[in-house]
Amino acid sequence: STVQKSENLVLKMISLSLSLFLLCVSQLFLFSMSFVGFAKAFQGSYMKSSITQIERRFDIPSSFIGVIDGSFEIGNLLVIAFVSYFGAKMHRPRLIGAGCLIMALGSFLTALPHFFQGLYKYETTISHSSEANGTETILPCLNNESRPQGDDLPSAETQTGDVVFALAECEKVAGSSLWVYVFLGNMLRGFGETPVMPLGLSYLDDFAKKENTAFYLAFIQTVTILGPMFGFMLGSFCAKLYVDIGAVDLDTITINHKDSRWVGAWWLGFLLTGAVMLLAGIPFWFLPRSLPKQEKSPDNKSADAQEGEQDTFITMDSSKSPPSEKQEPVTMAALAKDFLPSLRRLFSNTIYLLIILTNLVQVNGFIGLITFKPKFIEQTYGQSQSKAIFMIGILNLPAVALGIITGGFVMKRFKLNVLGAAKICIAASFFSFCLLLSQYFVHCGNIHVAGLTVSYQGEPEVSYQEQSLLSQCNSGCSCSLKHWDPVCSNNGLTYASPCLAGCQSSTGVGKELVYQNCTCVGDAHLPAANRSAVLGQCPHQDSCDHMFKIYMGLSVLGAFISACGATPGYVILLRSIQPDLKSLSLGMQTLIARTLGGIPPPIYFGALIDGTCLKWGVKRCGGRGACRLYDSNAFR
Repeated sequence: STVQKSENLVLKMISLSLSLFLLCVSQLFLFSMSFVGFAKAFQGSYMKSSITQIERRFDIPSSFIGVIDGSFEIGNLLVIAFVSYFGAKMHRPRLIGAGCLIMALGSFLTALPHFFQGLYKYETTISHSSEANGTETILPCLNNESRPQGDDLPSAETQTGDVVFALAECEKVAGSSLWVYVFLGNMLRGFGETPVMPLGLSYLDDFAKKENTAFYLAFIQTVTILGPMFGFMLGSFCAKLYVDIGAVDLDTITINHKDSRWVGAWWLGFLLTGAVMLLAGIPFWFLPRSLPKQEKSPDNKSADAQEGEQDTFITMDSSKSPPSEKQEPVTMAALAKDFLPSLRRLFSNTIYLLIILTNLVQVNGFIGLITFKPKFIEQTYGQSQSKAIFMIGILNLPAVALGIITGGFVMKRFKLNVLGAAKICIAASFFSFCLLLSQYFVHCGNIHVAGLTVSYQGEPEVSYQEQSLLSQCNSGCSCSLKHWDPVCSNNGLTYASPCLAGCQSSTGVGKELVYQNCTCVGDAHLPAANRSAVLGQCPHQDSCDHMFKIYMGLSVLGAFISACGATPGYVILLRSIQPDLKSLSLGMQTLIARTLGGIPPPIYFGALIDGTCLKWGVKRCGGRGACRLYDSNAFR
């Protein structure tokens, strides 16, 4: 009897130890999954926040930067269906760890062009005249005979023979084709990201209690949403740092971070995000292939017995016996043979198809909005890129995190079934749409730029033509019409360059440069001392700051309401499909969303935005560069 009691005690201790071990492993997976979600979102959001910096650094239009941004989804497209299906039968945690390693390498590859491209040279129209004592006098307005023609850059029609060769050599020196590394690095990140969510969420749902699934999902998504917050904050910090920081004397730079020609240290953030992703993948190499299902409490067992048809959309076939706990070895041939029938079963599920279509529409709008939102804020409300990115990071994204955890809490607190979850999703979608629509009416109008948005007399321009930049007041100067080197005059008008403002002389150096005797500024009877201009665009009207606060308030509230439907949406998806199709369904959802909702929006949104450009920049070797000024009304 004593020996039997001792054996029972030993067995209980072993059972308790095993339970504690499994609990620790399950918690380790939960925290590891949350951290890798954070690192993935940290990396992806930093890429989004750096879109404009990359566009300006490589002098490419918004539609083209949309192609680069969409390369992430292209990488996903290549492998996600097979990884989601075959990966579910393999060692899922190790596949996730391998994906993290690939994402880190992709981030490092994205930053690589900076180290081969050379120093950044922003466009300027300033001419320098050296004095005998070694000082320099800047002469913005020169006569036709003394100024080299900046507009006489080789065009597509004149590029023949030696000109084509010289242009090719110039492009090589400028490193403008190195954007290919950014494209490939972003694609590699998409390739590595493939196994993370489909395999991770299915692994979680396999061992978690049914009533805990929504809370676990909310926890992972909440930690994940902190990634974009920190990613945008890092993007804001790097946007304030000059791209060649440490390699140039910043006192010689005449532009600041509010200028549309400014390029921040975009490469620095990719090195940091790559290092974080490398660390996030380490725990997954040590996790087991699978975990046993968490035991249900007696109350939950009785509740399951009373489960009604509204708790799941799945019709289970009672003639099929439950799967055995012992996993039979599978071959690749058997998996491949079952792939197409599994796809057929999946897409015969009407609820799943409706979820896919809804998700597709939402992703199109979200991707197009988040990709160009910093640029929209910069152009519409006159905020700097760094401030726009920072505001999105500290206001919009925490609201999204709060919305996700709120949706998960409501699901758990009121024990809602899938129909209750669907009602939450519909309500969240409708009210967030109303708030998004209201943002259209909150705006400041165009900034006043002589010859572009207003005439030289301050009257609104009906249509823009390049020749409208010329006026009688600057007819004595030989001004470039292609370059963008804005100055702000004391009459409140912005001029495309000091030359086009008719400025005759200047005082000061660097960012403190002040142009004097500008013939286009003010009335002709004003003394020369009152007709001056300083570097940079004029700020928007004072009321624009108030409009910006209203816009951000509506944006934050809309983000919170929209996010309240995220966790219920995941629950609907997981409860609407057969258990053996979970990984495949999540993978196919991601595949379709990223193919039709992730790749096209940055391209067609970018093309539409390019159509609102009023003033294009000029590449170092000639040709059209990145846009410098947009028609904010058409942009909106």
